[in-house]
Amino acid sequence: MKIARKIELLSPAKNLETGIEAINHGADAVYIGAPRFSARAAAGNTIADIEQLVRYAHRYFARVYVALNTILKEDELADAEKMIRQIYEAGADALIIQDMAIPMMDIPPIAIHASTQMDNRTPEKVSFLENAGFSQVVLARELSLQQIEEIAGRVSVPLEVFVHGALCVSYSGRCYLSQALSGRSANRGACAQYCRLPYTLQDATGKTLASQKHLLSLKDLNQSDHLEAILDAGASSLKIEGRLKELSYVKNVTAFYRKKLDEIFNRRTEYVPASSGNCTYTFTPDLRKSFNRGFTGYFLQGRQKDIASFHTPKSIGEPVGRVKETGRNYLTISTPLLLHNGDGLCFFDEKNCFGGFRVNKVESDKIFPAEMPGITQGTLVFRNLDHDFEKRLSQPTSVRKIPVSFILSDDDAGFILRAEDTDGCEASVHIPWKKERAQKSQEEQVIQQLSKLGNTIFTAESVQIRMQDDWFIPGSVLSDLRRKVSDALLSVRESAYARPQRITGRPDALFPEKKLSYLGNVSNSLARRFYISKGVEQIDPAFEIAAPEEVPLMFTKHCLRYSLGYCPRLAKENTSLKEPLYLLSSQGRLELEFDCRQCEMYVYKRT
Repeated sequence: MKIARKIELLSPAKNLETGIEAINHGADAVYIGAPRFSARAAAGNTIADIEQLVRYAHRYFARVYVALNTILKEDELADAEKMIRQIYEAGADALIIQDMAIPMMDIPPIAIHASTQMDNRTPEKVSFLENAGFSQVVLARELSLQQIEEIAGRVSVPLEVFVHGALCVSYSGRCYLSQALSGRSANRGACAQYCRLPYTLQDATGKTLASQKHLLSLKDLNQSDHLEAILDAGASSLKIEGRLKELSYVKNVTAFYRKKLDEIFNRRTEYVPASSGNCTYTFTPDLRKSFNRGFTGYFLQGRQKDIASFHTPKSIGEPVGRVKETGRNYLTISTPLLLHNGDGLCFFDEKNCFGGFRVNKVESDKIFPAEMPGITQGTLVFRNLDHDFEKRLSQPTSVRKIPVSFILSDDDAGFILRAEDTDGCEASVHIPWKKERAQKSQEEQVIQQLSKLGNTIFTAESVQIRMQDDWFIPGSVLSDLRRKVSDALLSVRESAYARPQRITGRPDALFPEKKLSYLGNVSNSLARRFYISKGVEQIDPAFEIAAPEEVPLMFTKHCLRYSLGYCPRLAKENTSLKEPLYLLSSQGRLELEFDCRQCEMYVYKRT
């Protein structure tokens, strides 16, 4: 009989509170930033908070991964090593890393995951990482289903695939634009997000092809309709992006994907959740109601035309309807949705300029903005803030419970309550009691009392009574039995949790390349020693250490020639461009280069 594959829904945690709510809303694992050296420098967390999150997650057999995925400078190595020991002692299940100095450190046997910052997009690279001792590999977002399947067919290491959230326009770990323009390194958690700025695109003659558009800003990833295909391709961990996202976002998105996955598991018994417990929600999850720039499946199904959000990098939310009428201080919209006071509405005008307004009051079908916008009849309106939805999400919105079966029995000295949960953890307690035969059936009272599990993580799935006679049991005794067995079962679960341990890498594992350019992101002597030990013969320093001149600052599969209809392979007209093309902004001029063989675009800063 084939063993079912455990599938992990992996959610982001900006902080302790968000991590706990991610678990409550169905995450099988969460990833949270280390105090330092995280690829989201603004989302660091204390060791104490990580330890508290670990204790909470492990009750559900859920995992906590700590992101320590920046490259490290020489004078940071000792601090990073010390911090890793603290993270291990806090009980974390794995480190998500980019810098190969970490496997060379004297650290505890904590599992390591290969961050997407390592540019994991070939079978050869992922196979090497498996042989080098990585327990999980985060794949590049740009991969197609076929590429994921090809990698999965060559390795046994669990593969982690992004399914939702913001997209970096460049391959992760291969963007140096922020470092080059401002000294803020994306590989060190300080990206200035120049990809979200407006640019003007010109050809070599100075002709303007697009003016003041967000040409490098992508829509947000949404693979919710393709989860089954991603699992079938070989992924075991489905990742939601968003360690800077607010609590309501994590609640809503996690709950949505939990429900989608549970629907799949009900049909496909070869897949099972990687943690325990069932969630009950007080709201209906809806991805359109959380921050989004519009959605894209990116390259999962091959190259798609509409992956960018040229007109705004801001959230557009959900479609509402078109304007029917405008008055002096109100408008009406043709919509099936119920709008509320305090909602945020937005639109694109005739010139595709983005605008928005706050709803001050709704009366019947009339909407009174706080300030009347310049909006015309027929304009499509979106809602990027549902005030009522956000208000609901600010309250407790999910309860996660582990089903437990109770058996109440007796012996000559008193009563015994045994509990077993769905993971096979068992506990029993005995209370001495002088037994008296009941005057009426005790079954209803027993079931009622033992089912009152209140604020525990358990819920009573069944209660069996196996006593020699129908004894009278006071409610206080039943409550005491229930409380003690619940505490005992929780202790058993905490003891039964098995933290993953570091995999020993193979000494003969060889890196698939003999030369590493600045793209290898080698920023310290330990990482250099690692690659030398893996057969690399020439190693250039990281861009942040010694920036080479006239090299690409961004590598992307987002192609502006394709998006604007100038692709020489596909376009039937408009293909005669005078190259090179340039992106102009307040930051200066960037030059574009196109590699049709790889179907990629490169961005340079040339003098």
